Amino acid sequence: MDYQKLSFKCGLEIHQQLSGKKLFCDCPTITNKTEAPDFTIKRTLNITAGESGKKDVAAEFEQEKNKTFVYEAYKDCNCLVELDEEPPHRINQEALQTALEVSLLLNAQIVDEIQVMRKIVIDGSNVSGFQRTALIAINGYIETSKGKVKVPTICLEEEAAKKIESKGNEVVYRLDRLGIPLLEIATAPDVKDPEHAKETASLIGMILRSTGKMKRGLGTIRQDINLSINNQPRIELKGFQDLRSIPKTVEKEIERALKNPKKEGEVRKVNPDFSSSYLRPLPGSARMYPETDVPKIQITLQQLKSIKLPELTTNKVKTLETEYKLPKYLAEEIIQEEIDFEEYTKKYASLQPLTIAKVLIEIPKEMKSRLKLDVEKLTPQEYEKVLDALNKNKINEEAVIPLFQEQIEKGTMNFEHYKKADSLALESEIKQLVEKHKGLSLNALMGMLMAKYRGKIEGKTVIQLIQKYKK
Repeated sequence: MDYQKLSFKCGLEIHQQLSGKKLFCDCPTITNKTEAPDFTIKRTLNITAGESGKKDVAAEFEQEKNKTFVYEAYKDCNCLVELDEEPPHRINQEALQTALEVSLLLNAQIVDEIQVMRKIVIDGSNVSGFQRTALIAINGYIETSKGKVKVPTICLEEEAAKKIESKGNEVVYRLDRLGIPLLEIATAPDVKDPEHAKETASLIGMILRSTGKMKRGLGTIRQDINLSINNQPRIELKGFQDLRSIPKTVEKEIERALKNPKKEGEVRKVNPDFSSSYLRPLPGSARMYPETDVPKIQITLQQLKSIKLPELTTNKVKTLETEYKLPKYLAEEIIQEEIDFEEYTKKYASLQPLTIAKVLIEIPKEMKSRLKLDVEKLTPQEYEKVLDALNKNKINEEAVIPLFQEQIEKGTMNFEHYKKADSLALESEIKQLVEKHKGLSLNALMGMLMAKYRGKIEGKTVIQLIQKYKK
């Protein structure tokens, strides 16, 4: 497609949960509850006017459905604040500090005074009927392969409750997730094409993870896409979790918009087959009004100067590649798994960094995919035992997989069984074997030796010795 001729406009909204406590109370951020709730409450939707004095069109649309909302709550992660029976507490200072840090990493201008606002929520996902949100910074940007993408706003807000089921006019939500600190990062419509949308989302995700203060796992980060073509009204696509699906979904939405031009903006749900389905009208500006229960927050220059910015993940990867001569894919895995690689190289100084990386990352992945073994059963102490044996030259690298396999299947590792073969004795045996079986190929001789010495000798050494005596 010629996206320029289509007048393609596209921007992203990234929503990322923060770790720690909830935004306006001291409840822990426990999520994905599966047990029966400790208690439930019911609410109905009653619309109020926004700051402009008007009622939001999307809110009125939802109220006409006359739905009842059932909320499942838990004593260990919900309190009266989530139930809208108690005013919000002071804003979570740790979450605020993280929001400031991210804003600086995104080259944004932090506002002098933070005013918490109430944003009307129309689907029942907040017990109060509104979501607390605060503008933290404006006018940021990131550099991409296709130019600068501006970041007009960065907000800190409350996460919504998780929808469990709908039955008739009743919708059930679970409140374990409600109130978790959530960063909302909105880009300008500077995205050039579907692949650029994926790249932009990936770069912002990398910056967020670099802080080490984000929640990890399924559902902790979500991407929404706002797009339009041919100067049609904006369409908001909600619900991306896998970045790989972004290009295909955007392409399908463009095809749909070309066939069925819209006169009004819409919010649409992304489906598993990359298509989208109608959710509701696009919200207007009449959904915001000030939160009077939370005082304004002053941001000082001294506070900003005290923030120590982390090294970006991409820079950490480059450092590992350069300093330890590691392939990029291994360096990325080491950073993602938050492994203190420098400490490992100091502790096992006789080993090549690549060998250490293979033991920690590559070999377990191979065992999981090829041998279908549950490598999660291996403890850090068992990895250390194998690395220590390698470092002291007691075993070969070929012994790592069989030793790990023994540990997973039998609960023990017999290092004596994989003790390195005596090099002089091995060379003598290979010489005799080659002379005895002159007609056998290198692979056949190799197979005979490896069957006998599995894990005790290096394949490369055996090949070299066979070639030496077959001449």
